[in-house]
Amino acid sequence: MHSSNHIVKFTDDTTVVGLISKNKSAYREEVQRLTAWCKANNLSLNVDKTKEMVVDFRRAQSDHSLLFIDGSPVEIIKSTKFLGVRLVENFTWSLNTSSITKKAQQHLYFLWRLRKARLPPPILTMYYRGTIESVLSSCITAWFGNCTISDRKTLQRIVKTAEKIIGVSLPSITDMYTTRCIRKTNSIVDDPTHTLHPHAVRKEIPKHSGPHNQTV
Repeated sequence: MHSSNHIVKFTDDTTVVGLISKNKSAYREEVQRLTAWCKANNLSLNVDKTKEMVVDFRRAQSDHSLLFIDGSPVEIIKSTKFLGVRLVENFTWSLNTSSITKKAQQHLYFLWRLRKARLPPPILTMYYRGTIESVLSSCITAWFGNCTISDRKTLQRIVKTAEKIIGVSLPSITDMYTTRCIRKTNSIVDDPTHTLHPHAVRKEIPKHSGPHNQTV
């Protein structure tokens, strides 16, 4: 494999990531090698479901030539869903925020119904953490740091609504992000095989991060 390429495998999905600085030859050769490997191992590569997303931050952008697999063109898309996260070609996160908000709002309705059924705050909080906070914080270390202020306010409104329904204070969306970043950093500190291990420094989770977060 060329040093500029990286292959990510998850269940039956395979993603080829290529850093293209001069030309696409190394990246396209990687795709051809993957195609040949699939044939050699009696695996079917569905070209119709194969998509290509080009991230190009150059000021003077040009049209990108199509990638072909077994003579069939691969569709170039502007956004995709990768491991539950909505990725856009310009790496903005409004589409991902919209998707998360829609999921969380659905669970807010059921949280309200549970409150109407007179369930106590501890049970409501447990439901919130399992169905709403888990949605808000999914892969949050990858995207929240580059969210716009508007997107952050949208996500925080979900937390505020849940607080009003339950009647207790909950960790803010920023606290969720901070806590999970620290946990990720500490996991890297504890993993000597991790690429970033030599650069990681153990951190402590701030006490203001909420009653459900523990100090490491």
